[in-house]
Amino acid sequence: MGKPVRLGMLTPSSNTVLEPITQAMLVDLPGVSAHFSRFRVTEISLALPALDQFDNRALLEAAQLLADAKVDVIAWNGTSAGWLGLEQDRQLCQEIMAATGIPATTSVLALQDIFEALNITRFGLVTPYIEDVQAKIIANFARQGFHCVAEQHLNLRVNVSFAEVDAEKITALVYQVAQAQPQAITTFCTNLGAAPLVPELEKHTGIPIFDTVTVAVWKSLRLAGVDTSLVKGWGRLFADLP
Repeated sequence: MGKPVRLGMLTPSSNTVLEPITQAMLVDLPGVSAHFSRFRVTEISLALPALDQFDNRALLEAAQLLADAKVDVIAWNGTSAGWLGLEQDRQLCQEIMAATGIPATTSVLALQDIFEALNITRFGLVTPYIEDVQAKIIANFARQGFHCVAEQHLNLRVNVSFAEVDAEKITALVYQVAQAQPQAITTFCTNLGAAPLVPELEKHTGIPIFDTVTVAVWKSLRLAGVDTSLVKGWGRLFADLP
């Protein structure tokens, strides 16, 4: 038996989706496990208290707890750089690596990697967020050369409520965005239960769909040296970018 591979995930305190989905994705990978460290997040908005939740000091403290478990990679499994700016996540990864010596990534940076690898410049965006947060995400991705051609959002701000959005609603939002025929669609929130729906949605729309929980797992496996094509049943990402 080879050396165990441990994936470390930084998790918003009120998130109830990303942990079970991450574990489900890894179930057929012997010797690969996921480990989680939480920090307080309860609201997603542009109000100062909500923005302060994502101060790098809180995430760094949680990352150092994961380092005690000798994980092989640390991922910020969250989307805050969407509205704070991608440089926020780049700085966070540098700080984590400097403090722990462990490779680091984030959901948003993984999504950027995928867009660049597949030459995606026109994308669709589905989130549960409020309008001004959605606008920030669109603007920040446009600065990186990725242009949102269709979007849907639910105007929710309480993080725990995102997990209560049912599969029927998520499916309807994706189908609405798909009408614009983007090159790809992202379901952009790690407390939204979209990842299990991706294979069926891709089949019916013909469009690759990149969920932010899924991309965090994909990038973490790559950084840990695990063949991502071994992950089956979670969408085209694992086959298109082995």
